[in-house]
Amino acid sequence: MGSRTGSGCEASGRAGEDVSRTVLITGGAGFIGSALCRQLVAAGYRVRALDDLSMGSRAYLAGTPAELIETRVAEVDSLTGALDGVTDVVHLAARAGIPDSIQDPLGTFRANVTDTIHLLDAARHAGVERFVFASSNAVLGPAAPPFDEEALPMPTTPYGASKLAGEAYVSAYAGSYGIAASSLRFSNVFGPRSLHKKSVVAAWLRSVLEGGPITVYGTGQQTRDFIFVDDLAAGIRAALTAPPAVVGGQVFQIGTGVETTVAELADAVREATGEAEVRYAPPRAGDTERNYARVDKARAKLGFETRVTLRDGVAATVAWFREALADPELVRIRPLAASGSD
Repeated sequence: MGSRTGSGCEASGRAGEDVSRTVLITGGAGFIGSALCRQLVAAGYRVRALDDLSMGSRAYLAGTPAELIETRVAEVDSLTGALDGVTDVVHLAARAGIPDSIQDPLGTFRANVTDTIHLLDAARHAGVERFVFASSNAVLGPAAPPFDEEALPMPTTPYGASKLAGEAYVSAYAGSYGIAASSLRFSNVFGPRSLHKKSVVAAWLRSVLEGGPITVYGTGQQTRDFIFVDDLAAGIRAALTAPPAVVGGQVFQIGTGVETTVAELADAVREATGEAEVRYAPPRAGDTERNYARVDKARAKLGFETRVTLRDGVAATVAWFREALADPELVRIRPLAASGSD
C-alpha cells in the first residue's frame, strides 16, 4: 500500500541528472534511504520509498513528497506495481549485521540474496535502466586495508557472503540484460535519522544525550573510515548519473578514504556534546583493528568527492539527535539492528 507525505524540498538538479526519472529506493524510510530520498527529491526526481518499516520510520520521510509503499521486497507480487514507471532502483533494504548472520545464515541468505534476485528480475521485466546495490567491505574478509575494488573477496561471515553473492548477481544482470547495474561498498556511515542504529556514533549519542558515557571497546586506536550520510547519498547519486558504460557491472568503494581512530571520533563527539565521560571496556570479539578503503575509482569514474568533515558531520548529527530525543514521535524509535545498509 502507498501513502504520500507533504512536500518540503525544492528542485535543483546537478550536471548529468535527468530529473524526469523515477527512482524506487528499497529501505527508503531508513537511515541512508531517507537521506537519499531528500537529495533526489531536491534534485527534482520522482521518488518512491519501499519499506516495511521494521527498522525505518514514516517520520524519517516527513517533509518530502516521496511516496511510501509499505511492503517487503520479499512480497514479490507487490514489486510489479511498485516498479511501474520506474527508471532507476536503489536497493538498500537488507538484513544487516554480522552477529545476526552468524546466528541465522539462512535468513540472511533469503533477505540479502533471494530478495535481491527477485528485485533484479522484477526490475528487468519492468524495463528499469539503472540498478544500484548497497554492498559492504564485509565481502573482503581478512584482506588488509586500505581496501580497493581489486582486492580478492574472501568473506568470513554469512553477511559478507550474502553481499558478495548480491554483487555477483548485479554483475550478471548487467552482463546478461544490459541493465546499468552497479554495486557500492559503503564505509562506516553516520548522520541524522539513525536513532534505530547500533552503529558507534548513534550508540554514543543516545548514551551521552541521555546522561551516559562514551564507551570505547579496546584501546581506541582501532581505525575506520567514517562517512557522513549526505556524502554517501551523493555517491549513490553519482552512480545513478554516470554513463551506463562506466557503471554497468562495476563495483565502487564509497567512503572518505581517510583512516580515523575511534579515539579521534570520541574526541569529535565530546567536542560537539560537551564534556562527556569516556569509559574504556575490553575489546569485543570479532572487531577489526583497521578498516578503511581507497576511493580512487569512484573519484575517477563517478566524479565522487566527499564534502563534510568528520567534526562538521558529528556536529550536525548531534543537533539532529537533540531534536529527535525531544520529539514524542521520534523518541519511540529504538535501536533494532546492527550497522548495515539501511
